[in-house]
Amino acid sequence: MTGNLSCKQDPGVIVPRIDRNRCEGKDDCVRVCPYDVFEIGVLPEAERRDLSLGGRIKGFFHGYHQAFAVRADQCRACGLCVAACPEHAITLTRAV
Repeated sequence: MTGNLSCKQDPGVIVPRIDRNRCEGKDDCVRVCPYDVFEIGVLPEAERRDLSLGGRIKGFFHGYHQAFAVRADQCRACGLCVAACPEHAITLTRAV
């Protein structure tokens, strides 16, 4: 963790939400996140059914690789992932 990074929230108050129809698993979010929130994985087959037609086509061509916020409770809402995502697939939302 970097001491001079401006954090907007305590960990877990705001969490990243990934739009499965947009994400192409390019790992920009993984590389920029100072809190190790993201990992790249393969979207489970059961979740692929919820994708739009465009999302299924995009997923097929990218091997269904996508970003997952596996440590969302560590997010501090710095916004680096939102800015880095070339598909604009990440938004920050209040945790439920």
